Amino acid sequence: MRKFNILLVLLLSALLTVSAGMIWKELSTQQTERKEFENLIEIIEPTATPTPENETNKDTMGADTETDPLKYEPEVKKRNLAPLFEMNAECIGWIYIEGTNVNYPVMHTPNNPQKYLRKNFEGKYSQSGVPFLDARCTNDSGTAIIYGHNMKNGTQFSDLKKYLDTDFRNSHLMIEFQTEAGVRYYKVADVIQTDIYDEIYNRIYSEDNTLILSTCYGSAKSGRLLIIAKEDID
Repeated sequence: MRKFNILLVLLLSALLTVSAGMIWKELSTQQTERKEFENLIEIIEPTATPTPENETNKDTMGADTETDPLKYEPEVKKRNLAPLFEMNAECIGWIYIEGTNVNYPVMHTPNNPQKYLRKNFEGKYSQSGVPFLDARCTNDSGTAIIYGHNMKNGTQFSDLKKYLDTDFRNSHLMIEFQTEAGVRYYKVADVIQTDIYDEIYNRIYSEDNTLILSTCYGSAKSGRLLIIAKEDID
């Protein structure tokens, strides 16, 4: 009996050691992948086109006269994506939602649609992959479907589930999608819980200037959460 207890203790110790090792490896991998994206963000850090704030000009008598609002344009942030295009020609843009973790490059490989499902920006194996454009889309059209993982560690498209909360949605309506052609701004119009068989994935091509962000959601393997946004052209 004593030998059995000793053997049991040794077995449990071994299992705990292996489990701890696996957890450490996963956490280490997640941290490495997070750092890789942080490095890419530093490379393309956006610069703002300076615009004067609404202010008043004083006339010779000291009175305030309003500045002509037509002379001022809203601040435009544009990332320098050229270095990323040089590093990897399969990178076609950048997706960003202020106030969320969505701040990633977007890949496009029409001949190998899901190449970046489990690959990092450099093409090496990655748990989180890189967001990628639907193979049926073109990188210069105003209509696009972009896929990204719903990672448990809060990275990639995991923040999209927050859009199920009306208050969050209303305070995070704008989505930026920048390509070589420039920055497009999309306004969230709908949030849908569905699955991979939904016809919306095909119907989107008949709609102009629409962006869909798609990520896994729910207990079913085929479950999906879609953030549908329309280009803001006002």
